[in-house]
Amino acid sequence: MGTTSIELAKRFDIAITAIDLDEKALEIANSNATRNKVDSKIEFIKANALELPFEKASFDLVLNEALLTMLSNENKEKAVKGYYEVLKPGGKLLTHDVCLFTDDINLQKEIISALTRSINVHVQPKTVNEWIKVFSDAGYKDIQYISGPMTLMTPIGMIKDEGLFRTIKIIRNGNKKDNKEQFRAMRNTFKKYKEY
Repeated sequence: MGTTSIELAKRFDIAITAIDLDEKALEIANSNATRNKVDSKIEFIKANALELPFEKASFDLVLNEALLTMLSNENKEKAVKGYYEVLKPGGKLLTHDVCLFTDDINLQKEIISALTRSINVHVQPKTVNEWIKVFSDAGYKDIQYISGPMTLMTPIGMIKDEGLFRTIKIIRNGNKKDNKEQFRAMRNTFKKYKEY
């Protein structure tokens, strides 16, 4: 929807290139940027994070929003290497993704299976050490991280991520007859495994 790009453009007065594969999402994002009077600062383009159409060393910062968890391990590595290539020397990658807080392999498999079923997308979250290895193998140095509790599907987390009105809309849509079962399954899965 362009929310992060719009906020960054407003707050820091910077030029942004934002990519997505979904043309409808890009149209909405572009409309949102126009409405927020930052459309001259943001270029929205259709592109694949696994095949970035940019020259090497062309960005100061790459911001990845919750994509890596959704990728296979091979594609995680490919994306992270691609980000590294388009960063200028000294550039930074910022990402937020799902971490597993258990070294119990069986529990990890159980969690991954439950998440995959509940959101209908195969996910592959990693432990903090596994994520660090992905980044260090791609050439990143000075890897820093912050981890915390999962707030997806909680009212406070949704309001923080989506804003009050979009949260209300999401909850309304989630409680529609066609969506209710999946919405409940997602919420129950996140609640059940929240400490992991």
